[in-house]
Amino acid sequence: MTNHPALPLQSLRGVRILSLALNLPGPAALMRCRQMGAACLKLEPPGGDPMDHYSRPAYARLHEGITVLKADLKTAEGQEVLHRELAQTDVLLTSFRPSAFKKLGIAWDTLHQRYPALSQVAIVGSPGERAEAPGHDLTYLAENGLVPGLELPATLYADMGGSLMATEAVLQACLMRRSAEDAANAAHGVFIEVALSVAAGHLALPRQWGLTQPDGWIGGAHAGYRVYACKDGRVALAALEPHFAAALCAAAGMAACDIGTLLAPATRRVIADFLLTKTRQELDTLAVEKDIPLHTMA
Repeated sequence: MTNHPALPLQSLRGVRILSLALNLPGPAALMRCRQMGAACLKLEPPGGDPMDHYSRPAYARLHEGITVLKADLKTAEGQEVLHRELAQTDVLLTSFRPSAFKKLGIAWDTLHQRYPALSQVAIVGSPGERAEAPGHDLTYLAENGLVPGLELPATLYADMGGSLMATEAVLQACLMRRSAEDAANAAHGVFIEVALSVAAGHLALPRQWGLTQPDGWIGGAHAGYRVYACKDGRVALAALEPHFAAALCAAAGMAACDIGTLLAPATRRVIADFLLTKTRQELDTLAVEKDIPLHTMA
């Protein structure tokens, strides 16, 4: 059985969203909007969404409860389907380059004139003039200093961060529309651009501030906030606050636990040696008994 996280409040109930976005960021945003109660429809090209080829389980999870139709927007028939749905849509979610909209005859100015109440959330790679430049999650992370070595990042941070920003943009569009309606004005759609490179930049802020650089407190300098080896695996230790750090130091047999001590290389060695004597099970027990935030890993 799949463990689903607690669903968010149904704050988008009554909102109809049409998505033309493929791959990951757009579908992930649409999934989140559906979880918030939106009625979601997606138009895919005849060949389908590439994600269905990359990972069938991921595609299935992303599209739970979402109506998916096929439409070739390069044909008159596909355009007819598109405009039929746009006429009853609150927010259009896209992930094309700007030039593609012009080729398909659905640039924002055209859409806004035909459907004044429609809003559009456009996911792009980079903002403004760079929106036509090719790129993907890895390149956006790299340009923001989030690929420090030769290993690939553990997950698609820019894509998933961008999907949350796109969800936020949908909420913004709906709030602005409701505000206009409350003021007795006609519903007025808005255009909001969400750039994946900007999402990566937002995720990179702690590193830019020095917090997660190797000499930063949560980049490895603080002895209580590191990944260590233990007897039969690894342990992610996050004893950052003074009371957590004090419990850790006491468990490791250390008398002093001031910040100077915690930033000293010698302290990291003491804690490393202590953890190497413990199994994952012993550390899990210690965490509960002494209220120390840690997570053991194979």
